Amino acid sequence: MSTSGPGSELSQALAGFRPSLLALALFSLCINLLLLAPAIYMLQVYDRVITSGSLPTLLMLTVVLLFLFLTIGALEWVRAQILLRLGLRLELALDDRVFDVAFREALYSGGREAQGQALADLSGLRQYLAGPGPVALFDVPWLPVYLLVMYLLHPLFGLVGLLSAAVLMGLALLNARVSRQPMEELSDATAESNAFVARNLRNAEVVESMGMLADIRRHWQQRHFRLLGSHARAAARSSALGSVSRVFRLAVQSMVLGLGAWLVIEQRVTPGVMIAGSILLGRALAPVDMLIGGWRQWVQARLQYRRLQASLERIPPRRERMSLPAPEGVVTAENVSLAPPGKRFTVVRNANFRIDRGDAVAIIGPSASGKTSLVRAILGIWPTTSGKMRLDGAEVFSWDRAELGPHIGYLPQDVELFAGTVSANIARFGEVDPTRVVAAARLASVHEAILRLPLGYDMEIGDAGSALSAGQRQRLALARALYGSPQLLVLDEPNSNLDDEGERALITALQAEKQRGATIIVISHRNTILAAVDKLLVMREGAIVAYGPKAEVLQRMEAGRKQAQAQRPAVAPGPGTA
Repeated sequence: MSTSGPGSELSQALAGFRPSLLALALFSLCINLLLLAPAIYMLQVYDRVITSGSLPTLLMLTVVLLFLFLTIGALEWVRAQILLRLGLRLELALDDRVFDVAFREALYSGGREAQGQALADLSGLRQYLAGPGPVALFDVPWLPVYLLVMYLLHPLFGLVGLLSAAVLMGLALLNARVSRQPMEELSDATAESNAFVARNLRNAEVVESMGMLADIRRHWQQRHFRLLGSHARAAARSSALGSVSRVFRLAVQSMVLGLGAWLVIEQRVTPGVMIAGSILLGRALAPVDMLIGGWRQWVQARLQYRRLQASLERIPPRRERMSLPAPEGVVTAENVSLAPPGKRFTVVRNANFRIDRGDAVAIIGPSASGKTSLVRAILGIWPTTSGKMRLDGAEVFSWDRAELGPHIGYLPQDVELFAGTVSANIARFGEVDPTRVVAAARLASVHEAILRLPLGYDMEIGDAGSALSAGQRQRLALARALYGSPQLLVLDEPNSNLDDEGERALITALQAEKQRGATIIVISHRNTILAAVDKLLVMREGAIVAYGPKAEVLQRMEAGRKQAQAQRPAVAPGPGTA
């Protein structure tokens, strides 16, 4: 399996398996040498036992052969166990890193790429290593040994074996050539179809309520038919060449028997040599035939290897960061411009501002003005394309995320809860501190509602909080954001699913956090939230058009609105108007 470079992470992981690979090669040597035993047994039986009529010799040869068969079985079992453990070691060596890659792919895509393809590729490589494919790779190098023994029996046997091996090798290369493109198309079509299904299953309620199932199914079938077509082409070509190789191998083995019979008639070889030559040829060609039969698995494993290596190179490992003091909550933007990861269009341009400790700032503006994107940069979710986003003077990406996380409270626009108990969700799936969990729930005004739930704080909320209402999910997510008294609180549309009572409770919670000295950043389209902030940051079309104390910004916005109205041309009266 090719690697992308001597310093690649996958090649480095595989390099650590060299002692095990050497052991596999040694076991394969012993197994292939012992597999000469059936041919030698038949040679001795035909040429010595039958001619001499010695039953003790036959018994002894049979006992030795059975013992060798048991030894071969034991060695093959050990070889299979080594391959199984190699696959497990590969996954254990990389699973943390690959999980981080899969997470960051989902993070940078806003969850759109949350299919865990990198994890699936790593699991596929483990399964391939534990399968029969690598066994054939370790057995093929011993093909010359069998050909040499056949040549020693008679040069014509060696010549037939050599030509047969060359033909099968050619078929293997042809199989690789004709099946590569269909297999790549199949892999891409499978990933696209699975992603489409996963995305639409998340929206099952919308699909069902608005009768969209037939149209969604039609779009899925278009992708699925492409998958089936790719699968059919790959399977047809591979199976055709596999059938040709098997028929050729069976025919050659029979032809070798015919050749041996002719040599026996010509008294050039003995009957034992005739039988032994046929057995050796079958054994010599078996690994090559196995390679052709398992070529699809090999191609799939190679695609998984390349795709996984590309993901590892695209998303390098996080560097270890020096611990920094607990943040005070001072946020500074220095000429920050942003683009969604992997995209080229800019969503925030040249943002400059400073939010001091204890400030409560509302980010307002029309839809698609860049508010949520700016918040993602403040939290270090999205990297800046230019400029610096700083927290307490340090670039936000220089903070260790595990150390910074407890000091951040974040409520996203799309509430994200996790399968587990209410208390585990509030405690961010760390060690549950009942005192702090209840304190956060009380601050979010959700404590009484939780107590009314079956099992209260110990209730399982299901995937994405499916057992809760939209308002309960938003309040629970607010309690999670408030858990542990974070110094920086970032809330994106925190009142979108709240009623009047819930909104009043939210404002009360924000005022309490402000008195505590926390830095608060809120995105909202409702003016009621302005009662809890003292500064406004106004965005339009990716640019900051106003920032400062709330009263001053509101006064400037009102003055600008009146000026725009005054400059608007008067509408001429139409016919028939007084």
